[in-house]
Amino acid sequence: MKYSELVDSGATPTEIQGFLTNSESVSVTLRMPRSLRDSAKEAASLSGMSLASYVKMCLIDRLSGVDRK
Repeated sequence: MKYSELVDSGATPTEIQGFLTNSESVSVTLRMPRSLRDSAKEAASLSGMSLASYVKMCLIDRLSGVDRK
């Protein structure tokens, strides 16, 4: 099943989160401004996590419709 099919089927945020996290890991390279990277690293550190974990959390939240404050 694809992400778009899951969303169209009316899946709950919890079901979407499960779909997004239950898969094999792959390498991704991102190019971004240094200031953005440094700011994201700082935000991750303040949240007690690594930059990679922070980026994954942000993507999962955005894709599952979760609104963290």
